Amino acid sequence: MATIYLIRHGQASFGSANYDQLSELGQLQATRTGQYLARAGVSLDAAYSGDLWRQRETCERACKELDGDIAHHVDPRFNEIRNDEQVEHLTPIVAEQNPALKQLLKTGLSNSKHYQKLIEAVFNYWVSNDCSAYGIQSWDEYSGMAQAALAEVMSREGSGKTIGIFTSGGTIATLVAHVLGLGGTQTYQFYEPVFNCSVTQLFYSGENVSLSYFNDRSFLQLLGKERGEELVSYR
Repeated sequence: MATIYLIRHGQASFGSANYDQLSELGQLQATRTGQYLARAGVSLDAAYSGDLWRQRETCERACKELDGDIAHHVDPRFNEIRNDEQVEHLTPIVAEQNPALKQLLKTGLSNSKHYQKLIEAVFNYWVSNDCSAYGIQSWDEYSGMAQAALAEVMSREGSGKTIGIFTSGGTIATLVAHVLGLGGTQTYQFYEPVFNCSVTQLFYSGENVSLSYFNDRSFLQLLGKERGEELVSYR
């Protein structure tokens, strides 16, 4: 039985001019994740990430803590869901159907929790409708590419391997829902709770894949307690 670890990137720089970079905490989370894997005796045969910098840097920092020269493959199909374009194009439509969201937009999105409510409403509209007419990537296109990327990793790496895929919360949620045989409308429940640098484990054999565990961040809590560090974050 072969193993895939889906690892979310460390904390990005929310609110800064360039979101797509790890914060100081995100850099530390990535390093501690690699140290955890090393202490747990995990040896990666290969590592994959999307081409977003926060994903690539998390991969590089984590793999630096592991033994051996780990090949790092970059595949943009593991990139995050395009929240920005969804928010830009779909917010006016969703707000007209959602009075609570419309009111929230009037008063302003003053914090990350407010922004998450917007993301949830827009995401659930996106997966339930063909939004390609608005000039944005559709759910079918996005989820299809993520699923194909996972299948190709399994096929390329073959049996008996241990693989790390460093990606984002939306991609992890999409792949977990797919593995469980769920559709787009059930995907958001796996999206919102994903912690930075949490680990989700899949087992695969041939074309068959199953979920072992989801969104584990207990190692960050343990290492944080050992070192006097606050390592757990959502955003």
